[in-house]
Order: sequence, then C-alpha cells, then structure tokens
Amino acid sequence: MPVKSVERLGIPDVVLVRLEVFPDNRGFFAELFKGSDFASSGLPAGFAQVNLSYSRRGVVRGLHYQVEPMEQGKLVYVVKGRVYDVAVDIRIGSPWLGRHVGVVLEPGLALWVPPGFAHGFQALEDTLLLYLVTKEYSPRHERCIKWDDPELAIDWPIREGVILSEKDKKCPGFREAEKFGFPGKS
Repeated sequence: MPVKSVERLGIPDVVLVRLEVFPDNRGFFAELFKGSDFASSGLPAGFAQVNLSYSRRGVVRGLHYQVEPMEQGKLVYVVKGRVYDVAVDIRIGSPWLGRHVGVVLEPGLALWVPPGFAHGFQALEDTLLLYLVTKEYSPRHERCIKWDDPELAIDWPIREGVILSEKDKKCPGFREAEKFGFPGKS
C-alpha cells in the first residue's frame, strides 16, 4: 500500500500524503501511486499527464493554475531534494479564498492540490519534482499569480537571490488574477 497516511491541512481540500517507504541496505523502494489505494483514501485516481522538473536552490515556480474547462488537480512528489510547496485557494465563495497552506516536501511525502488552487514551490536545495495532473497542460488556459504578492503574505524561506522565469516575473497580483467558482456557490 503506497499511502501510509493522509493529513488534511489548514485548508481541508489540500492533503499531505505520507507514502510507505521500504528502506534496506540497497536504498529504498516506494510505490508513488496505486489507484485503488488513492481512491480508498479519498484522493484522485485518474491522471492525464505526468511532469518532471529540476530546479536549482532558490528557484520559485508559480503560482500557477489552469482555468476551466482545463482546471488541474496536482499530486506533487519530490524525487530528490526539498521544496517549500504552496497552495493558494482562488475559489470565489470559498471560506478560505486568498488563504494559502505551505509545507516542506521531501522524498516520502506528496501533496494533493485540487482544482481551484494556484500552486507554486521554492526549491530549498537542488530538487527533482514529479507531479501528476488531472488534465493535460493547455497554454490557452494557463494563468499565474505573483509569487510574492503582499496580499497573500506567503513566508517563502529564501528571500534573497530568488530565481524566476521571465513569465513568472509578469504574473498579476491576487486581486487581478482570474478566479474559480466554489462548489455549491453561484
């Protein structure tokens, strides 16, 4: 069974997953995904795309998301290294709208970020990150929010020498960013 435990974070739709890791004298083995175990834990079991990124220490990627009808849920794993991973609720009508949760991810941990959240991370060391997404990447539906928007007040661990893509340097603030509807609200 790959899922050892699940923990709902400060925004209950965002879930920290502890994986079962089997170490021995050779290293370790872990199942990253088994559909039946994820489904029985209340996590998604259907993914459309798998992404891999390498980031040097200090890199911030995000805060990214896709709008409907190509909204993505993401299951984020660190293969090697450590990141500070952040999910920002952008669902209009949500009691957590504009709030975020952040957690340090390292091998053996995964984070489920559902649709309706902007996602980003900062590499705390050189890091390989793998993430499974529920819908394919669509450049036309891609959006972003400024990573250091003061309104979000994200306490990024590394503040000096942050490395950003040219695209991420141009993201709008939270107030200007496109948002989602919250289930059950109109």
